[in-house]
Amino acid sequence: MPTSATVTDAVPGGPAGAPPHNAVDRYFKISERGSTFGREIRGGFATFFAMAYIIVLNPIILGSAKDMNGHQLDNGQLVTATVVTAAFTTLLMGVIGNVPIALAAGLGVNTVVALQLAPRMTWPDAMGMVVLAGLVVMLLVATGLRERVMNAVPGGLRKGISIGIGLFILLIGLVDSGFVSRVPDAAHTTVPLQLGNDGHLNGWPVLIFVLGALLTVALLVRKVTGAILISIVAMTILALVINAVADVNPASWGLTVPEWPGNPVSSPDFGLIGEVSLFGGFQHVGILTGVLFVFTVLLSSFFDAMGTIMGVGDEAHLTTEDGGMPGMSRILFVDGIAVAAGGASSSSGTTCFVESTAGVGEGARTGFANLITGGLFVVALFLTPVATMVPSQAATPALVAVGFLILSGSIAKIDWSDFTIAIPAFLTMLMMPFTYSITNGIGIGFITFTVLRIVVGRWREVPAAMYVVSAVFAFYYLMPALQLT
Repeated sequence: MPTSATVTDAVPGGPAGAPPHNAVDRYFKISERGSTFGREIRGGFATFFAMAYIIVLNPIILGSAKDMNGHQLDNGQLVTATVVTAAFTTLLMGVIGNVPIALAAGLGVNTVVALQLAPRMTWPDAMGMVVLAGLVVMLLVATGLRERVMNAVPGGLRKGISIGIGLFILLIGLVDSGFVSRVPDAAHTTVPLQLGNDGHLNGWPVLIFVLGALLTVALLVRKVTGAILISIVAMTILALVINAVADVNPASWGLTVPEWPGNPVSSPDFGLIGEVSLFGGFQHVGILTGVLFVFTVLLSSFFDAMGTIMGVGDEAHLTTEDGGMPGMSRILFVDGIAVAAGGASSSSGTTCFVESTAGVGEGARTGFANLITGGLFVVALFLTPVATMVPSQAATPALVAVGFLILSGSIAKIDWSDFTIAIPAFLTMLMMPFTYSITNGIGIGFITFTVLRIVVGRWREVPAAMYVVSAVFAFYYLMPALQLT
């Protein structure tokens, strides 16, 4: 069975521990981690193309919601806020955290802000609560509590989290490409997903995805340097040609239509930056509900990022045998800054993006890749029409390929003979794609692990932090039943 070394082998590089070539190499430890500048650059490009959809999607989610006064956020201002925050936090993670983990507006957090917070307060109030959640995250990092929680996760459960992320990004790729879709509620069926949009694969966009997936895995099997990036570029060019010569329904492409924009240059509008009221929301919903809102944002940001950092770090071979990672406190602190920065810019909480695995699959191992990804976001600030020209059907094959590589590299490392770890790991890896949430997968896995260890009398083997976090998750899941939100 292949291991996670498959990713490394697919993109040849220098030997780990090689002496640095220059000051930049020395700072980012590129040669030390067995990488090269070429791999880091390709990885930065691959990550950007895999997550560029957020430039379009985040404004759609936030812009479609109204606050308590019926106000909606301006789409152009949301695009600027989303891009600025992604660029800033991704560059910050690269320079300070030195890991190939890019950041942007979190899909779980922006949904909470749009559907739960905004309708009960003003937009500045809602974004203020996101800032508060980020400040709490930074406090937890400063006190060492957040790193303690991560270190308390057993090795087998960590592998379950990595596998769950692999399956999750695989499903994201299949859904975003249109290869599978949600069965309409009108169908009154218990089957949630179907092939294509009607049980069949129809249209040119899906063909682009299929060809891209085949090309990506073929290049990986052949161990071609730049396999993922080559596939993305090739399929984008093919999509541009097909869209120009064939009669393709623009809606079938999804968020991004592959066509060269009439005006590739866009002017950023910074009007939403700093439009925040830290404590105004508590006046509208009360102290208890306000605290619970902050807690909800905190929990989603905290564990989504934790799972992503674990998964990407493990796949990039940055983790030690005990599951630690160099500079973890800096990585976690930057993530806390990112949550607060997202609120301060009105783009909602910013978090680590699981699509960073596309860059890792291309060979990225250091924060230098983030300089490329962050730089591309800076360029997108003025060339958003060009940056969003790559259709999801061209970028998502990378997620499918990397999902497989993560799965194949981790599944054999779980002790399946110990049911107290195997069952929680199994539930963790399945609940992430099935609930479309990294946080839910982690929560269900933690609770199950704690309960099973107590049941078999091994409660002393459960770290204190796991008891606390499991109790927090149990309370989180019971909140709606207790009518506290």
